[in-house]
Amino acid sequence: IRKLELEGLVTMILRRGAEVAQITEKNLRDVLEVRRALDALAVELACERITEDELAELKKACENFELETKRGNANQVAQADVELHDIILKASGNERLMQMISKLSQQMYRYRLEYIKDEDKRHILLVEHDQILKALSLRHVHEAKIAIREHIDNQENSIIRQIRLENQSILV
Repeated sequence: IRKLELEGLVTMILRRGAEVAQITEKNLRDVLEVRRALDALAVELACERITEDELAELKKACENFELETKRGNANQVAQADVELHDIILKASGNERLMQMISKLSQQMYRYRLEYIKDEDKRHILLVEHDQILKALSLRHVHEAKIAIREHIDNQENSIIRQIRLENQSILV
C-alpha cells in the first residue's frame, strides 16, 4: 500500500486506512507530461528500429483495438490500447525507456481507462492509431511524434473536461 501511495494511486487517511486517490488535473498533467515526452522518444526510436514483423504486429494490434471498440467493453479496449503502445515501445529497442514507462504504467492506465470509457472518443482513437501506424510504416519521425503528441493531448483535454464536469456536479 505504501508503494501505491508513493505512486499516487492510493491516499492514506488517518484512522480510516487507504482509499483510491482521486484523479486531479495536477496529477493528470504531471503524468501525461512525462508520458508525452517518453512516447515521443519511443516513436522516434521506433521509426529508426522497427522491423517488418513489428510493423505487422502493430497493424494487427490496431485491428484488434478496432474490434474491441466494436465489442464495447472498456477494460478490453484499454488493454488493446496498452498492447498497441507496448509494441511501439518494444520496437524502440531501449530497455531504460521501457523501464521508465513501465513505472508509469499503472498511473497511465487509470487515465487511459477514463478516456476510453467515453465511447464517443473511440473513433478518434482509431484515427490516431492509424496515423501513428502510417508514420511508423513510412519511418517519418516528425509525423510520428506529432501524431503521438496529439494522441496524448486529446486524452488529456478530454479527461480534464470530465474532471471539471464532475467537480461542477459535486458543487451543485
